[in-house]
This record gives sequence, C-alpha cells and structure tokens, in this order.
Amino acid sequence: MSIYEAVEGQPFLLNLYVCYSNSSTSLNIDLSKRYNKKINELPEQKIFFSNGYQFPEWRVVTKDDTIQLMRWGLVPNWFKEINANNIASKTINARIESLSQKPAFKSLVASKRCIVPSTGFFEWKTINGDKQSFFIYPENKALFSMAALFDTWKEIDSGKLLTTFTIITCESRGFMNDFNFDHNRMPVLLKSEMEKDWLVGEGKPQDYLEENFTQKMNVHMVDKRVLSGSNSNQESAQKLFEPKNSQQSLF
Repeated sequence: MSIYEAVEGQPFLLNLYVCYSNSSTSLNIDLSKRYNKKINELPEQKIFFSNGYQFPEWRVVTKDDTIQLMRWGLVPNWFKEINANNIASKTINARIESLSQKPAFKSLVASKRCIVPSTGFFEWKTINGDKQSFFIYPENKALFSMAALFDTWKEIDSGKLLTTFTIITCESRGFMNDFNFDHNRMPVLLKSEMEKDWLVGEGKPQDYLEENFTQKMNVHMVDKRVLSGSNSNQESAQKLFEPKNSQQSLF
C-alpha cells in the first residue's frame, strides 16, 4: 500500500528534508474540519512534492477565521528590492534560537504566527556511505502542526500584496535523535492543545519546545529521487512514496 492510499481522505501534508520541501494531497473540507476554519475559494491542492526553493503557494492556518493561501519563503514587509526571491530563498526556514535577533522575524513573533499542517516529513540518513531518504510520520497517521510565521509585502512594481511564510526549526529532539539522522534540525511541532495559544501569540516560541511533540512516530525508507524532483511532475512523485522496506517505529 502506498502512503497516499494509506491516508486518503485525510488532510495530508508531507514535509521533506527539514522543511525545505513539502507535499499536500488534502481536501479543503478536511483542513476546514481539523482546524475549525472556513475556506473561501481556495484551490483544491493535490501536491505530492513541492520544493520550497520554488516558492509554492500553500494553505496556512492563522488566528483568522479563514484558512489562507500563502507563498513559501517569507518576504518581510520592509523589503525594498523588486525581486522578492532574493530574500525568500533565505527565509524558507527560521531558526528558533535567533528569531528575536533576525530583522525578518523579530517583529512577527508576537502577532503574526501561523501553522503549517503536516502528516509527515522526510530526512536523510547515511548508511554505509550511501545517503538514503526516509519518511517520518505519526503511527496513527494523524495530522499535526508545524509552527510558522507570516508577513505581507507590497510588490514594488505592481503594488500587489503578497503574503508569505517561514517554518520555524529547532535542534533535533526526541524521536529525531533516536534515529540519528544526518541533519541536526527539525520543524517545531505543536501539540494540538497548544495550537490556539500559539496562534494568538501566547508565550515565547521557546516555551513550546518544553512541551514539544512526543507522539509515537514511524519511519520507512523511500526512493531518494522524491527529494530531487520538481513541483511540476506530481504523478511521478506519488509513485516514489512507496516504502522500500518494512516500516519501523522510532520508539
């Protein structure tokens, strides 16, 4: 059974390689029910692979009543250049350790928090000198939330408003350390009971690490070509999600 078939009908967002790539096959109605939010005229996204460095549009949860469509790669409201990608390529992720120091992020922490929904993410692990890609996901395949920030920028040439986001990362914790992946970073994962507090700006971002995600996780190896694909060929990406070996528990 493929990962897609295993969770069909549920909100389904994958995060690859510490939040540099992502995937979504969720229906709008599923996201609406999960977060108790409205969805007004957003496209039905069925994305098996999406590279953050290509700045895709994504459905994101904020404290507002409606789920919003935002572009991945944060562009600060004060950015003065014409080409937003010049800074967006550097703000796909935001390190939690330096949020209060970085000009692009420090003014957003109090009032512009958001959530990127997910049901799993990918990481690399070197085995006998060969880099292999692994899919990490909750044992019950439940939807979970990644902490993020957003901002709105006015395009210099057209005056059009562009809303963008960045996913917050921290040093690897818990299950990520147990499996000894190659990279010592992971997205900040929120327990469901902490989501509302996060969105309305309660506490410091570091406070959410103390109660960080502890749900039992599974992992299996997948074809490494899924991490080297583009945003355009979703059919090929879906086929590469097939497990290459039997799944394991990280606990």
